[in-house]
Amino acid sequence: MRAIIIAVGTELLGTDRLDTNSLRLTETLLRHGVELRRKVVVGDSESEIAAQIRLAAAECEVLLVTGGLGPTADDVTREATAAAFGRGLIFDESILKVIEERFTRMHRKMAAVNRRQAFVIGGATVIPNPRGTAPALRLELEACTVFLFPGVPHELFGLIKSDLEPWLRERAGEVALESVTLRVACVPEADVEEQIAPAYAEFGRETITVLASPGDVRVRLSASGRDEERAARLKSMTDRVAGLLGEALYSRREEDDLETVVGALLRGFGATVSTAESCTGGWIAQRLTRIAGSSDYFLGGAVTYSNRLKEELLDVSCELLEEHGAVSEPVARAMAEGVCRLTGSDFGISVTGIAGPGGGSEAKPVGTVHFALAHRESAVSWATVHRQVTVPGDRERVRFFSSQVALELLRRHLRRAAA
Repeated sequence: MRAIIIAVGTELLGTDRLDTNSLRLTETLLRHGVELRRKVVVGDSESEIAAQIRLAAAECEVLLVTGGLGPTADDVTREATAAAFGRGLIFDESILKVIEERFTRMHRKMAAVNRRQAFVIGGATVIPNPRGTAPALRLELEACTVFLFPGVPHELFGLIKSDLEPWLRERAGEVALESVTLRVACVPEADVEEQIAPAYAEFGRETITVLASPGDVRVRLSASGRDEERAARLKSMTDRVAGLLGEALYSRREEDDLETVVGALLRGFGATVSTAESCTGGWIAQRLTRIAGSSDYFLGGAVTYSNRLKEELLDVSCELLEEHGAVSEPVARAMAEGVCRLTGSDFGISVTGIAGPGGGSEAKPVGTVHFALAHRESAVSWATVHRQVTVPGDRERVRFFSSQVALELLRRHLRRAAA
């Protein structure tokens, strides 16, 4: 089965909005063994949308269109699709009632323009959208099935799961493509490639993809075939590559980021953590508290950007700051231990560095960052480890990568303790 994706929206032709919907649809199609022939992005022009839909429907068996189902004047996907196939638009009172009830539940008055979302293409099947006001539509043509989905990502993702995937499973049969994503933090892409190289010879290079982003590398493993055969091969690949990655592997799931994994480990140990941050400006604390239930293990943090606050809040001595400077191993260690004393946490993470673009020197260039992890051993003593890295790139890259290194330092400590 061949597919084409059309993403509608003038904003997608600029630089401010990424077309993440097409990526999610692509992943869904590949997982069900559907061949994706083309992706198209088109602006909010009714004639242009109609032309692209007409052309695509003649070249594939399933056409997925996202966007342009909203209530405003530039949402013209319904009209364009109707025009492409010579269909009319029919006003559906039952859809209007659902939309009105949704606004009532939200204690909001419905604008008159929302009535536009109750129009249905003649002969189309209405797909309820419980996450939004615009229903999806499915149009069965002689050789092609056309899906019209809303462009709001969380609405689309829900409809993929509830409607598109069951439709694909029914038609694709047992032969499909399935993937597993392994995640690695703070290891260069080239090093990951070198570690997993033996698996290329065993399973084929085309089944393993390395996807790198700053501070995080994804290794995607893919297998196709019938259910039992595919599952067995994928398990074999996953176990082998995970073994090759060793301690560097932090998750076998695409959806797990580093703060999720660290939080689960802390909760499993019944341990608490606090943060002392300088150059990251609270980024580590923000990532930890992004996780629901993080109050189980995160006690608090201190953003001590100035030397004065390092002294007053974290009890870092002025002599230490004067002798070594704020960006140094001794100060990082003192910050981690100081935040443990301040909050009473089991672990303290500290980071102090030069994010740039200014402030660097020959001895301490921009991107120099010191980390420390303090682990409370008694009421007055800590076992503290230190790490220094030099992070290339702009200010935001230095700050994010530093938060990643800090969380990975804690994750590895907890993992070793659990072993």
